Amino acid sequence: MIWLLRHGEAAHGSPDAERPLTKKGERQSELAGKALKKLGVKIDACLTSPKVRAAETARLACKSLKVEPQHEPKLAGGPFDAEALSAGLGDNVLLVGHDPDFSMAVHAMTGAQVRLKKGGIAAVDTGELTVLMRPDELAAIAS
Repeated sequence: MIWLLRHGEAAHGSPDAERPLTKKGERQSELAGKALKKLGVKIDACLTSPKVRAAETARLACKSLKVEPQHEPKLAGGPFDAEALSAGLGDNVLLVGHDPDFSMAVHAMTGAQVRLKKGGIAAVDTGELTVLMRPDELAAIAS
């Protein structure tokens, strides 16, 4: 299964690649990891955009999941092949990055039209969208 986590809320400013998470974004990221853990999801690998807001999201979410995020430049912006990136990394791979890229990746894999919220998660299993959760839903699960 491929799990896609959009980075949490980030501060405004430039350069774009260096924008950090806000306090709300940090909380969204922590709760996303806690919710996945509470749901019994065992993440085998995590790939993240190297942009600060995504890398921070991955670090905070993965703390609960006991996995070390790895930077993947292909997640920094623009179209990417989620299935190719995840191949050979395990049964459950977490990708952390940006929209509209992640919404487009879900569409490419499933045909579904989605819009991932900041701090939201989607999961795709063999071409089927199986999970789509907003940050508020993740927070309810985590608590």
